[in-house]
Amino acid sequence: MLGCAPNVINENKVIQKIESLDMTIFSKSGDKIYSITSPNSSYDNIELEYELKKPIINILNGEETKYIISSEKSILSDNNKLLNLKGNVKLKTFKKDEDILYADNFIWNIENTNYLLEGNIRFENQNIILNSGKAILGSDNIIEFFNPVKYIIKDENNENKYEINSENAYYNLTTESVSFKAKDKRVKSIIYF
Repeated sequence: MLGCAPNVINENKVIQKIESLDMTIFSKSGDKIYSITSPNSSYDNIELEYELKKPIINILNGEETKYIISSEKSILSDNNKLLNLKGNVKLKTFKKDEDILYADNFIWNIENTNYLLEGNIRFENQNIILNSGKAILGSDNIIEFFNPVKYIIKDENNENKYEINSENAYYNLTTESVSFKAKDKRVKSIIYF
C-alpha cells in the first residue's frame, strides 16, 4: 500500500521581498545595539524572520561602531534578537590597526553579550595569525579560541617567525596580548631561524 502526504500550503504565508534594507535595532532603553544593511532580503511573516543576502552589520557601542561584520547570507529571527550569519563571515574591529576575524558561521543572541564563531576560524592582524575551529568573542574584548589552536607570529617580511600549537588560546583585543592553556596536551612551540 502506498501513501502520500498532501501538499499543505499555508494561505496566510507572505514572503515580502525587500531591496536595499537599512535597519537599526534599539534596546528597550533606546540605545542603538546594531544596524544592518542588505542589498537584497526577504521577510517571512509566519517564521517572523528576515533572510538577508550579503549583509553588513555594524555592532554599536553607543554611537560608535565597535565591529563591522559581513557574510554571504544571514537570518535575523526571534523578534530581531537572534542573528545567524553564514558563509565567508568577516568581523573587523574598528580601530587604527584593525583586527580581522574570519569564520564560516557567526551566531549572536543579542540578550547575551558573547558572539559564537564556528568553522575555519582565522584571526589576523599585522603581527599574528590564530587558527581554530571555534571561538567566542566576549564583551570583555577577549576572544577564546578552542582546540586545536595554531598561533603564528609574522616578521616584517610577513613570513612565519614563531609558531605555537595549543588546546585553547585567549587573545585580548584591548591589550593585544595572547595566552595559551592546555589540559591534556602540552603547548608546543616552534621557532624559525
